[in-house]
Amino acid sequence: MAKHDPDLSRVFHALSDPTRRAIVAALAQRPLPVTALARPTGLSLPTVLKHLACLEEAALVVTEKQGRTRICRLHPAPLAVAEGWLGAQRTEWEARTDRLESYALALMKEART
Repeated sequence: MAKHDPDLSRVFHALSDPTRRAIVAALAQRPLPVTALARPTGLSLPTVLKHLACLEEAALVVTEKQGRTRICRLHPAPLAVAEGWLGAQRTEWEARTDRLESYALALMKEART
């Protein structure tokens, strides 16, 4: 995976806002109309639409028009990409801390002898 993957950057940018994370969490339960997503936020509809546009740009949300209602659905594939990147980071840092622990133990053993 590239170090500077623009798709990954868009996902993390989209998830950096608590309102957008709340929208993703709500959509993880079931598809919802925009008005239902806006209601608990206390934000104006145009503001919620801007948040949705950011989520759509990151490919986390897909919207479709059904009559006069716009229904939003979660598209979880980009979350898997972010999870993969985070997993790789975790593996790398765990390996580093394991090496540091081994080094510290070796120094302690050497100091005792």
